[in-house]
Amino acid sequence: MPTSDVKFKIAAVQATPVFLNREATLDKACELIAEAGRNDARLVAFPESFVPAYPDWVWAVPAGEEGMLNELYAQLLANAVDIPGPATDRLCAAAKRAGTYMVIGVTERNVEASGASLYNTLLYIDAQGNILGKHRKLVPTGGERLVWAQGDGSTLDVFQLTVNREPRRMIRTEGVMDS
Repeated sequence: MPTSDVKFKIAAVQATPVFLNREATLDKACELIAEAGRNDARLVAFPESFVPAYPDWVWAVPAGEEGMLNELYAQLLANAVDIPGPATDRLCAAAKRAGTYMVIGVTERNVEASGASLYNTLLYIDAQGNILGKHRKLVPTGGERLVWAQGDGSTLDVFQLTVNREPRRMIRTEGVMDS
């Protein structure tokens, strides 16, 4: 296999979202994307379900607390992301301004059907601000099944980045991953 001397930075975001607040979390994500771009990152990777937050209550709220569970689900649904939609437009614009590829975890509302099912989705955006695609988690685990539907494999794709075509070993340096 041929080797390459191409190196590029990857920013692995370790930040908390603004809990169940899509717009404030998008503001934060756009700031983090801009910071990564200023630091020459060519790829920015966010955590699972960053927008609008991971529904950690599925592991903590007892099953008998229907009122609380229903309210939290309603807030999650209200703050979910439509793909495409205004939230993805903001993320695409941020990636384009920063000149970086990005992958971000979102709770996606299924706009192609009822609009009431949610998916744990990874959204892929290129450095020109275009949605490359998305991947819906195939099998939500245990309590996650209370909020997320199961993916079906139709969103399993590979996306070519123009920054490097060969797999490289990752080396951690000063909070930014170098390849």
